Amino acid sequence: MTGNALPDDSILSLCQDKHRRIVLAMIAHEKRSLTLNDLTKTVLKYNHHTPITEVPEDVLVEIRRSLYHIHLPKLSAAGLITYDQERQFVEPTEQFDQVQPTLSKILDVDPELETPIKL
Repeated sequence: MTGNALPDDSILSLCQDKHRRIVLAMIAHEKRSLTLNDLTKTVLKYNHHTPITEVPEDVLVEIRRSLYHIHLPKLSAAGLITYDQERQFVEPTEQFDQVQPTLSKILDVDPELETPIKL
């Protein structure tokens, strides 16, 4: 462990999924609160490399559903974000700031992520 609130293996585990890596990169780049809609559009952009207007609605719904029910709750349970499901609002936590150097190293070596990730 490197003094982070989360062990490095926990951070690596959270980064195993591409959607979560995109969300974490987006939060690291923006350093602000984001909506579920913002994150859905970003995952679509970086995972499918297709403009939102050219994607079937079911693909967008599936991305949103997986973020809402799986990925954001996992990041919240790890203490990296606060996630208000009712308002569909995501905010980085102090713990996110503490692990950001480790996250940055992981995200920087992901060849599928163009950096910096932008809305």
